[in-house]
Amino acid sequence: MTEAAKPMEDHVLVEVTVPAPADAVWAALRDPQLIRNWFGWDADGLKDEIDFIFITHASADEARRVVTFEGVNDRYEVEPTGAATSLVRVVRSAPAGDWSDVFDGMIEGWISFTQQLAFAFARHPGRTRRTIFLSGPPRADRLGRSLLGLDAAPAPGEPWSMPLGPEVDAAGQVWFVARHQIGVTVDAWGDGLLVVLDSPPHEDKHPRGSTMLTLTTYGLSDVAFADLEGRWKAWWNERFDNADPHSG
Repeated sequence: MTEAAKPMEDHVLVEVTVPAPADAVWAALRDPQLIRNWFGWDADGLKDEIDFIFITHASADEARRVVTFEGVNDRYEVEPTGAATSLVRVVRSAPAGDWSDVFDGMIEGWISFTQQLAFAFARHPGRTRRTIFLSGPPRADRLGRSLLGLDAAPAPGEPWSMPLGPEVDAAGQVWFVARHQIGVTVDAWGDGLLVVLDSPPHEDKHPRGSTMLTLTTYGLSDVAFADLEGRWKAWWNERFDNADPHSG
């Protein structure tokens, strides 16, 4: 049977419980101003990217609370699980099979962004974030999770306390763990969030792999944010090539 002829089935790419009513979560998937508070990271093109993905190239089923994205077989589903809680999942309709060994950049993006959505609702509902984004291949054969010491992080929901990158003393909670990424809250960033995504080595593109860091902060003064950005850029540039930082 050819790939095109294989039966299609739904694959749940990521699923989270969000402490908010389904209507509020649905609004956060449809209103561009609300999407900015969790999707991606601050960058000059973020508004246009949100409009392209969520508005002009998506169709929404208001009654079922499902938004489907054009050009891919991916969709967001919001399901109420109580008066103040909801289940949010990203589902892909694709050929049947085992995806356990697949690295897919779009899937990893959905994991990161959906966890950022859950975090925003759980810890900072209605608040505006500020982010720092760093991306590139390592100079040595160690990717971000290992360089940051997060290989030894405890299970999701557990507290952690240790040096973190340029931070001599940091603490928070493990927010989520996935095969290729991890998210930890960071108390000192206004109860912020660090998401570390490691892409495995690729013979042609990145023979040592590549790392993306998204630092989400809340309530920092301009001076404190600039200091944080400077520390992390300096730490990053000593360890990674082709760094591509964006902040806002």
